[in-house]
Amino acid sequence: MSQIVLIVDDSASVRRQLRRALESDGYSVVEAENGQRGIDAVNEGPVDLMIVDVNMPVMDGFEMIGKVRELEKHKRTPIFVLTTESGANTVKQGKALGATAWIVKPVKPEVLVKGIRGVLSG
Repeated sequence: MSQIVLIVDDSASVRRQLRRALESDGYSVVEAENGQRGIDAVNEGPVDLMIVDVNMPVMDGFEMIGKVRELEKHKRTPIFVLTTESGANTVKQGKALGATAWIVKPVKPEVLVKGIRGVLSG
């Protein structure tokens, strides 16, 4: 069974780009367009890694990460933060909430896939 990656981003084009890259590397992909839908997805089925955008409507990525980390089954699930923001305070906030890695947009799919492969195989 392939590992499952949840992509949470309000941009359909970003989700599509990441889905293509991940599926071509053998991962199964689940998508959500905001943090609330992301929470719904982690409660509905297994997820091995999450890629979460910060700025989204309904529930932002930081709020979602905080809620995910409250769930016993996802206390250690890797979470990659995907954002246009790379300021020290923003990165610090993400890490304090439990983010595993920080990816700044525009993302190079091959770099992201390599990072995911490294985290999930280690």
